[in-house]
Amino acid sequence: MKFPLKSVRIPAFPTVMDINQIRDILPHRFPFLLVDRVVEYNPGVSAVAIKNVTINDNFFPGHFPERPIMPGVLMVEAMAQVGGLVMLQPEVGGSRDNFFFAGIDKVRFRKPVIAGDTLVMRMTLVKLQKRFGIAKMEGKAYVDGEVVCEGEFLMAMGNSSSE
Repeated sequence: MKFPLKSVRIPAFPTVMDINQIRDILPHRFPFLLVDRVVEYNPGVSAVAIKNVTINDNFFPGHFPERPIMPGVLMVEAMAQVGGLVMLQPEVGGSRDNFFFAGIDKVRFRKPVIAGDTLVMRMTLVKLQKRFGIAKMEGKAYVDGEVVCEGEFLMAMGNSSSE
């Protein structure tokens, strides 16, 4: 089926935080920075961000050569990075030096994510125990409105020198 170019209109995701602002917050760099844009943001509460999955991503040649699929662990890592964006904000007392991915529970992968997909990740703070330095978050990742991955995430605040 052919579509005339001018009749195809796909709305762009809004940009609340661009890649440069993300890089100012997260310490991750290529090839491990897995968040391209934040499209919704509520400091210390929730964020929605996207990862544009392309055939040029460095994991596809090995996972798998005949059927390129985004590794589940990288989806989880991308979601954790979105969680970091929620918590690593000056408004909530965070800094890039003192926040770590501490654990995951109840993770389920619902559908494969392939090149050309836009992974939309929502991370929401469920519980913050400042006294113990632990944040519990719920995460869901979607492609075309369908859940592809979900789970519960634990984030820990602490000194980078104590790891």
